[in-house]
Amino acid sequence: MNIILLGPPGAGKGTQARILVEERNMMQLSTGDMLREAKDSGSEMGQIVAGVMARGELVTDEIVIGLIREKLCSDTQGGVIFDGFPRTLGQADALGKLLEENGKQIDAVVEMQVDDAALIARITARSTCGACGEVYNDQTKPWPSNGKCINCGSTDIKRRADDNEDSLKQRLMEYYKKTSPLLGYYYARGDLKSVNGLGEIDQVKSEITAALK
Repeated sequence: MNIILLGPPGAGKGTQARILVEERNMMQLSTGDMLREAKDSGSEMGQIVAGVMARGELVTDEIVIGLIREKLCSDTQGGVIFDGFPRTLGQADALGKLLEENGKQIDAVVEMQVDDAALIARITARSTCGACGEVYNDQTKPWPSNGKCINCGSTDIKRRADDNEDSLKQRLMEYYKKTSPLLGYYYARGDLKSVNGLGEIDQVKSEITAALK
């Protein structure tokens, strides 16, 4: 299956995408990861990305589509998870066209619904392992008392500088302004499925599994 995960910052898209990668052998295509990978690759596309970033400019939709096109040429038999893309109607149209050119399609769009106040409370308590990306929360999943990540044993704990209430409200506003039209777009196509993004990880996983059947 090829799916899109939609949801505001901190809704848990990355966590659920990792689970799908592990259990279904899917490929996660995260815009940020693809750009960093391209920048460090030294490839022709990577040099373009590096130049854009060095000039402090925004990476265009055409560049992102180009990176996705390269990924689709690799082994994607397990399916693809689009995480953080598309964000606009224009990007959705471009992605649909690209997939069609490659004989593929979007099979499901999973919206991870959240309550904004609860989401802000959760994210301001969030930390991650700097080595493997395991996510922790001061209230629900605190950093282990021995100071070591339960997944990889690293002692490198990270907190994002923008995981504060004012910054989060701004990020949520940007998400809703740009992404709300996508919900109607994919609903009209019959692709949209919604799950509770604020449940426990296993609960959200079960809801996503049911939505993908």
